[in-house]
Amino acid sequence: MLELVPEEQRRFATTVVRQLREAGFEAYWAGGCVRDELLGRIPKDYDVATDATPAEIRLLFGRKRTLVIGAAFGVITVMGSKAAGMVEVTTFRKDAEYSDGRHPDHVTFSSAEEDASRRDFTINGLFFDPLKKRVIDFVGGQEDLRRHVIRAIGSPAERFGEDKLRMLRAVRFAATFDFQLQPDTLAAIRQMADQITVVSPERIAMEMRRMLVDPRRAEAVRLMLETGLAAEVLPEIVPEDDDACRRLDRALALLDRLPQPGFPLALAALLHEPLDADAVRRVGGRWRLSNKETDRAAWLVAHRDALRDVQSLRWSALQPLLIAEGIEDLLALHEAGAPNGVDEAAYCRSLLKRPREVLDPPPLLTGDDLLAHGLPAGPKYRILLQRIRDAQLDEEINTKEEALQMVDRLSDE
Repeated sequence: MLELVPEEQRRFATTVVRQLREAGFEAYWAGGCVRDELLGRIPKDYDVATDATPAEIRLLFGRKRTLVIGAAFGVITVMGSKAAGMVEVTTFRKDAEYSDGRHPDHVTFSSAEEDASRRDFTINGLFFDPLKKRVIDFVGGQEDLRRHVIRAIGSPAERFGEDKLRMLRAVRFAATFDFQLQPDTLAAIRQMADQITVVSPERIAMEMRRMLVDPRRAEAVRLMLETGLAAEVLPEIVPEDDDACRRLDRALALLDRLPQPGFPLALAALLHEPLDADAVRRVGGRWRLSNKETDRAAWLVAHRDALRDVQSLRWSALQPLLIAEGIEDLLALHEAGAPNGVDEAAYCRSLLKRPREVLDPPPLLTGDDLLAHGLPAGPKYRILLQRIRDAQLDEEINTKEEALQMVDRLSDE
């Protein structure tokens, strides 16, 4: 699958604006791509805002090149090449009330200024003309970018009342960009933090994924605690006494030391002390994480100390860890958190260089072998096969015949 190419994305987003303008419409880049452009970051995607209606957008770009999934909210997706990706083209709009705390009940097509005023934060309410290279700012976003401030557009309580997830987004933006939450915006989050629970778990999880893999993830967690959002979204980390404060400080320091962690690893680092795997699974269930994410984070927490004094471990204890799917995450967690983690992780990585047939040789016996040997099927199979496998790995037995002899001895116990 061809990955998006930033230069192609930018070129296509400019072409979309140019085509709209040549057809007689007003059109600009809008939102996060403008913010990133002004911050010197490479935008991940581009949005275009225009006074063309959805029907006019489809007519201009053609039905085969457009998607109408968001047409009810004035959004048409225009498809480019595989390298350029897609651009969402949104008609300037004014939103009605947000009865569900997520979407406006209906939208009214409007002007660029009214469209800017319905957005969440001033730094996201900017427009940019890529043809004339100029910023269109109706909300003071440029000044807030210069001052490193996250400020809700208009009344913070109204903006957060429309979509409660904006409170988490405010924290994420402040942490990611190393900005300050403007006092009124911060006060509104603190006052309304308990309302975040009306947001769907999936949307909360999406914000947490973004926060916890960001380089400033530890600061994001601190801001969640400061604003009161952590108490609602992740109460497990809220300290209740001095010991808990020290544990939290250690977890945040560990989280900070991880080099480019994926989400399950970051979550495990945050929750590994003093929680157990079952508690991690409860968090995964609350956020409706995928089984894969939950299982990985829970496995990491369950095995957080498994590599301590690794060179003294029996091979039968170490080998299952080394062949586990999450071993690289476990090594990263151990490397960042254990006193001798760097050396012990290096030792494990040296073992991982062994040929696969040496690192993970085929088992000497299977369940079919036990059945053929005359053992009635049952729960004992699992115990016997594990004992045989451990003995094989520790080189106490080396052949199928020796394995069956061991089965006989164990069966007589």
